[in-house]
Amino acid sequence: MDAQLKKGFLEFCVLAALKNEDSYGYQIVKDVSTCIEISESTLYPILKRLESSRMVTTYSVEHNSRLRKYYQITPIGKEHILKFIEDWGEIKKIYDFVKGEQGDE
Repeated sequence: MDAQLKKGFLEFCVLAALKNEDSYGYQIVKDVSTCIEISESTLYPILKRLESSRMVTTYSVEHNSRLRKYYQITPIGKEHILKFIEDWGEIKKIYDFVKGEQGDE
């Protein structure tokens, strides 16, 4: 997949991975990798950007005598996902156009 196109979808995939439960970096990589390839070196700048945009918050929990940083989606992050879902019609229209299946409207 084109890197720029992939970059746009990764943010939504990371938010979607956090939609049902808080998670930590390695687990987010595993979850998101089921639909789009992502590495930890790609994930952490996205998480930092999402945190700066107040779409996620963080907290730490001790795990095996070490602190593990967890990420939690905020209402702003959930709204961002909903906006993406609302915009899906436009994305689908572009996809259909590129594929050559534009409908008669």
